[in-house]
Amino acid sequence: MSQTVFEKSIRSRPVYGVLQPRAGTAHLCVADGEGAGAICDLFAKAGPDAAGMLARTHVIYVPSIATGSDHFASLQALGAAQCHRSPSFWAAEPRLRKVLADAHMGLQVYLAGTETLIGLAQRDVMEAGLPHEAVQTEHRGSLARRVQCVHCKGITENVTTDPFTCSHCGLNLFVRDHYSRRLAAFQGVNIDAEDPGQVPPAVERFK
Repeated sequence: MSQTVFEKSIRSRPVYGVLQPRAGTAHLCVADGEGAGAICDLFAKAGPDAAGMLARTHVIYVPSIATGSDHFASLQALGAAQCHRSPSFWAAEPRLRKVLADAHMGLQVYLAGTETLIGLAQRDVMEAGLPHEAVQTEHRGSLARRVQCVHCKGITENVTTDPFTCSHCGLNLFVRDHYSRRLAAFQGVNIDAEDPGQVPPAVERFK
């Protein structure tokens, strides 16, 4: 799947690029679903340097929750020093944090796949103290969003419609493009606060 093209939005809305090989003492690749394709493309761009990069690469992969697609075999075929598959990000997170805790100067981080995967992994990278310029991101796959209700603070995963019903407090929420890097989530605001019950039909916006 090709890279996703996003429309212009507010400043806090994340912007993604295209992964490019960089010189580094080690390389950490974290991806989910179709993000595996971005990782494969990354090493294809490395050309004759790919083998050297792969000898210092740790890959962490999670199959797509939204579509069920699993491209782990293509990542295994790259021949990275370490290549691990987890059933979910939460299962993979302890490994990710351990890699980051043991990292030395010169680690390059590549994140690819859904916004949820990229946001959660980037949060861990930031908490580990790695510089922002050491992290590259590329969006591939589902546009489903991780959304925090600003009223009850509950987080609903894999939101595809707007508006939607908060899974915690039941309010009807409008999904904003405002994004919290600390929470790795978009913000949902009560859409019928002034006119209770006046809720427009839900539209699938984040397929």
